[in-house]
Amino acid sequence: MPALSASSRVLISSALIGSFLLGAGPAMADNKIGGGAQTPPPSGKPSGNTDGQGGLSATAGAVVFDLSKNGSGESAGPVTSTTTWTPPACYYAPKYTPDQLQKYLEPIWEAGSTGPQWDLEQRKKYVDGDPYKDFNKDKAGKGYWWDSYVTKGREGDPGALDCTKDIFWVDTGDAPPADIPEAITPKMLAQLAYAEIRVPSTKVDLAPADTTKVNLPTWAWLDTAKFKPVSVTASVPLLNVSATTTAEPVSLKIEPGTDDATTYPASGVCEFNNGQIGEAYAKGKSDETPPCGVKYLRSSGDGSYKLKATITWKIHWTGTGVTRAQNLPEGTFGATQDVVVQEIQSVNR
Repeated sequence: MPALSASSRVLISSALIGSFLLGAGPAMADNKIGGGAQTPPPSGKPSGNTDGQGGLSATAGAVVFDLSKNGSGESAGPVTSTTTWTPPACYYAPKYTPDQLQKYLEPIWEAGSTGPQWDLEQRKKYVDGDPYKDFNKDKAGKGYWWDSYVTKGREGDPGALDCTKDIFWVDTGDAPPADIPEAITPKMLAQLAYAEIRVPSTKVDLAPADTTKVNLPTWAWLDTAKFKPVSVTASVPLLNVSATTTAEPVSLKIEPGTDDATTYPASGVCEFNNGQIGEAYAKGKSDETPPCGVKYLRSSGDGSYKLKATITWKIHWTGTGVTRAQNLPEGTFGATQDVVVQEIQSVNR
């Protein structure tokens, strides 16, 4: 059967979807059915349910994110997977009641823009009993029509066109079809939550600060109060499924910004130990080797070196029916800072 392309369905849905919500009140920009990922309401808690008569509310079908335990602030940013894996760009979740699907499809058929053959096949599928009859109205309140959503921020990603399955029905309490890997499950929710993780900036404290001397060990450490585990919970309230994805810092990698430097340790990777990384410099330690730091062997001249500090975060999740933590690819987030390195001035007498 000819299928409407994913890109065409996105355009049609964007134009028509506003008139298909039965009794739904005004929704936030990303909270309308078909609008992709959602943010939590002002309470910080996810919400979304039916209208009591089998109708979807504006926040029931798509994914809702609880960001109350996420990293925040202007310097916070997303982690980048240490592998080629990326969170999904599209997914399937409940979108229509039987009446809503009828109100969505019939104007498309009547417009004739998709061609008589496609319209005929679609009517046969959803109205004439092959395999669904009259939009499954006899099952109203006993399940929902599932359709594709594009993950927020991934609209231009080629992966957003991977969800090409026709709209399908899932009875309440049943798992989505096994041959649709993009269908919402706790694991899929965990992957979507991964994309919403935000972690703090990795600017390190240095001693000497900002300006150091050639061949002088420079101590580096982090304000560990800023580097606590962060988490995001993704849920589909209508299905009563959720997953929480947590990121925990495990190591800091220092790249001096020049080959004329020695790092401590030699690998440049400082491990988190007892909730801290590195050690703050204190008076009297000038002759000691820092557990985490750098020694520059050449002056930066009239400029500065761009020291890059990158934290690696271990990421795992738990969710509905999954109480033992499951791993996702580690993520990294880094930042650069200027370090001025001066020659040690000798005094001639």
